[in-house]
Amino acid sequence: MPIYNDTRHKVFISYYHYDDQWYKNRFEELFGNVLINKSVMDGDINTDLSTDYIKRLIQSGYLTDTSVLAVLVGPNTWKRKHVDWEISAALSKKVGGYSGLVGILLPEFPLSNNRYNYDDLPPRLADNVKSGYAEIYTWNDACSSSTTIKSIIETAFNNRVNKAHLIDNTRTQYVNNRG
Repeated sequence: MPIYNDTRHKVFISYYHYDDQWYKNRFEELFGNVLINKSVMDGDINTDLSTDYIKRLIQSGYLTDTSVLAVLVGPNTWKRKHVDWEISAALSKKVGGYSGLVGILLPEFPLSNNRYNYDDLPPRLADNVKSGYAEIYTWNDACSSSTTIKSIIETAFNNRVNKAHLIDNTRTQYVNNRG
């Protein structure tokens, strides 16, 4: 991992709100002093609004100036349309330029012999791990210290330029949640 500077990057945290809220809150508690949180907060968006309108709000109001999208990946995150939309927007040059992308596997994420299965990741994240654009870390490794998470975020930030040619955003966006 590269040595990081003192820059606080703008990070959008994508996660499955129902299952993984505790981890999102904990991530903010642990690292709110080393990054600028650009995530949607509870109550920010009225869930009664149309799907297309919510998608546009997230893109224009939250992801436009985000430099890194961190996906907290639990066992059901791959099913969530909002997570897919957030990753897609972060990888779209039309939505404020490319964002770096990193996945953090939560402790409940199914590992076999300390290895993950691509099918258990959000598909758009898996595409970008396979291409070499994004990287995956476990919660325990990534969240072990502020120095570690800053280095991970800095690497993802640098990938926006150094590895932009590896971005794979070709999948059709989810219309509905899966599973």
